Amino acid sequence: MPIKIPNTLPAAKTLASENIFVMTETRALTQDIRPLRILILNLMPTKVETETQLARLLGNTPLQVEIELMHTASHMSKNTSAEHLFSFYKTFDEVKDQRFDGMIVTGAPVEHLEFEEVEYWQELCEIFEWSKTHVHSTFHICWGAQAGLYYHFGIKKHLLPKKLFGVFPHTVDYKNPILFRGFDDVFYVPHSRNSTVDPADVESCPELKVLATSKQAGVFACMTNEGKQIFITGHAEYDPDTLAREYFRDKAKGLDISVPENYFPNDDDTKQPVVKWRAHANLLYSNWLNYFVYQTTPYDVAKIG
Repeated sequence: MPIKIPNTLPAAKTLASENIFVMTETRALTQDIRPLRILILNLMPTKVETETQLARLLGNTPLQVEIELMHTASHMSKNTSAEHLFSFYKTFDEVKDQRFDGMIVTGAPVEHLEFEEVEYWQELCEIFEWSKTHVHSTFHICWGAQAGLYYHFGIKKHLLPKKLFGVFPHTVDYKNPILFRGFDDVFYVPHSRNSTVDPADVESCPELKVLATSKQAGVFACMTNEGKQIFITGHAEYDPDTLAREYFRDKAKGLDISVPENYFPNDDDTKQPVVKWRAHANLLYSNWLNYFVYQTTPYDVAKIG
């Protein structure tokens, strides 16, 4: 089934070239079916890249999905044109009276700051609180997961002595978690972050279940009962070259950046990266949409929450 996106969103052309079933708003008007409404709070500076990555995964399922893009009003993006934001994005004030089957909160490059020092923290807190009553299941990614864990459960983040950068092996630790149904015993996920959460803090929180971990990356996935809130510390959505672009960008600036682990063959950055995470990324988002959104969300969106 298709993902429904605005007719002229830049992602449409990219996804169509990859044979992802995209349905424009015009065609969707003729469909007699209620799509899943997914709100994406895009906190990344590279908004077009991130929205394309997420749309690719959300569109690769048997379900019809309608995405709504949201940005913060309290912070103006320096890397995305005002025209793009005006054309495709809403602010919280414009959507707060609506209800959504699911919401994705992306990461953000603000790990060096305390949460309260982030320019849009108060707005984000308002969105987190609103999600409890207006969103059926919220999927938090990377810094978005750390921010959600801090807001909802008081779990602090800790700066790492060295950036966690690369593609790391993970294992499913919780018995038969449906979020990871169909996963192999070991699966790989990209990480690119300077902070982490203490596994003991997460494990000691009675409202949370730890689902998957990594020896190198720590807690990868945890969630509340019935998946109302899901927290993912890595970037399963990354493109094959996302880590490479970040690496070469920082290297060109003369920054202290190591070669991403388990990424370039033999750590040779002149070679093409080996993609080890694509299949599991698709399965992760498919499982979320199927088991935690589609199968349990009310048909009447007004009854969500």
